[in-house]
Amino acid sequence: MSEARPGTSVAPPGLARTVAVAHRAVYVAFIGSGFGFASWASRIPDLRDQLQATPAVLGLVLLAVALGSLVALPLAGMVVTRLGAARTIAIMAIILAVGLGTVAVGYPYGIPPVVAGLFLIGFGNGTWDVAMNVQGAAVEQRLGRAVMPKYHAGFSVGTVAGALAGSGMVLLGVPLGAHLLGAGLVVGVVVPLAVRGFLPVEPAPARTDGKPRHPLQAWTEPRTLMIGLFLLCMAFTEGTGNDWIGVAVIDGYEAAPALGPLTFALFLAAMTLGRWYGPGLIDRFGRVATLRTSALVGLAGLLLFVFGQALPVAVIGSVLWGLGTALGFPVGMSAAADDPERAAARVSVVASIGYTAFLAGPPFIGLLGDRVGVLNALTVTAGLLALALLVAGSCRQLEPATDRVAAD
Repeated sequence: MSEARPGTSVAPPGLARTVAVAHRAVYVAFIGSGFGFASWASRIPDLRDQLQATPAVLGLVLLAVALGSLVALPLAGMVVTRLGAARTIAIMAIILAVGLGTVAVGYPYGIPPVVAGLFLIGFGNGTWDVAMNVQGAAVEQRLGRAVMPKYHAGFSVGTVAGALAGSGMVLLGVPLGAHLLGAGLVVGVVVPLAVRGFLPVEPAPARTDGKPRHPLQAWTEPRTLMIGLFLLCMAFTEGTGNDWIGVAVIDGYEAAPALGPLTFALFLAAMTLGRWYGPGLIDRFGRVATLRTSALVGLAGLLLFVFGQALPVAVIGSVLWGLGTALGFPVGMSAAADDPERAAARVSVVASIGYTAFLAGPPFIGLLGDRVGVLNALTVTAGLLALALLVAGSCRQLEPATDRVAAD
């Protein structure tokens, strides 16, 4: 049975225009985040070759992105509450751009500058992620309809654009450094300008007893922690695809170098479609049923990708894998933000737990890949998908706020 959604109310024209502008600005924030991430991720195989890294070493290098995020995420709720979503994203976009530039300039000198750049990418992206989800939830509540998965589809649009650009750069022989410098420039300029259209900053809410709410109190809430566990499972599943599909296609199926980024792009395109059309399924069947069905589709795709024995079958598997993981992260974020008064704190908590997968995933897959091959190592995600099926009920929708507006 699907969770009920209350109706919408008509807002004054001025407020409706403000919400519409913020709606478009949130899309730009998500697209920019995806583009910045995929610009880096699409060149992982090339960087691996430049550094002459084994799977285990590459996994440890990728760990720097997760470490940067995990430093930023636990405090992100307080940062967003103090600075507001727009200012937070503008600052973090510049930090991410500096990280891309550091990798671009530093990789000829070895692993240390690459690790430093990746740490900055993770740090900027982590806080950015919380801020744009908090703003997205605020706009969603004013629109009165499910749009969070579509915002995450915007992220996927950005990742597809970044991955396709990466594939094109490989085919054209554009150096890794020049590519990442250009991507950093785009992110560092476009995103800070766009987020000026966000909704105005509102004062942090206080408890009914008059005492201020502390963002860290959200770490004691069972529902929030269970949503975080769900996000951890889905983030691991999505993250292993982001980090390892390109390498697995090239190494496991002996494919041409350009086919790694191309398969990665197809995986991301499938996620984009799932996120764009997912809200209709959620409204009809409810969050829990939709999430459990998605996890089963993702599991089927993962098994086809690993055990398909032929590249065309693996490509089909990557598409199903992308479709199956599409809704997990955005719906988990939306569930954490059901109560707008606690949105920043709870999104910070679930994001912190979810991003633990990005800490554990890359080195674990890399170390296991040294023993059984990267392709076979990806099967560990099956157990986490099964766990996601069990805890998906934690994402059941709470009674949302009643202050909404109708907008296109």
